[in-house]
Amino acid sequence: MILSGEEIRQRLGGQIVIDPFEESRLNPNSYNLTLHDELLVYEEVVLDMREPNRVRRIRIPDSGLVLKPQQLYLGRTVERTETHDLVPMIEGRSSIGRLGLFVHVTAGFGDVGFCGYWTLEIFAVQPVKIYPGVPICQIFYHELAGDFQEYASAKYQHNRDIQPSLLYQELNPEAVAPDPQLKLRFGADIP
Repeated sequence: MILSGEEIRQRLGGQIVIDPFEESRLNPNSYNLTLHDELLVYEEVVLDMREPNRVRRIRIPDSGLVLKPQQLYLGRTVERTETHDLVPMIEGRSSIGRLGLFVHVTAGFGDVGFCGYWTLEIFAVQPVKIYPGVPICQIFYHELAGDFQEYASAKYQHNRDIQPSLLYQELNPEAVAPDPQLKLRFGADIP
């Protein structure tokens, strides 16, 4: 069962936290989340699942940024969410999809108990100009049946920034992540 917009409103501050929350973004059965003003792009030509991959940080100016096809961009929501006793999921908004913009490649499924910002796996079918603060996706909630334990992974829980893949921590526990100051570089555009 999916929660209605009214039910989302009633559960705010308990099972559901959306911060900041704006009433105007509440839909009949979802809530619109907005795009933060930064993106990450991988610098590696070939991404290695067993190793940390270098990324570069790009700021989205108020005047917008054109996304290029065949490039994966990692972004995040402005809103921090918490979900208890429910399964959160995100999907792109239909208006965004009609521009050929995917907001997640495969990872729109959240875990019960997730607390943090949503990392978006953004991919454009053709060049498209994006802007910070645009309502980019929608979060919705499913009821959960059966016994469960809330999500508690140290990988992504309580994140404060865009999260590149940390799969290497599972596949290669001995791998050491690069110094975050060396790992993230600021850039104005993608070469």
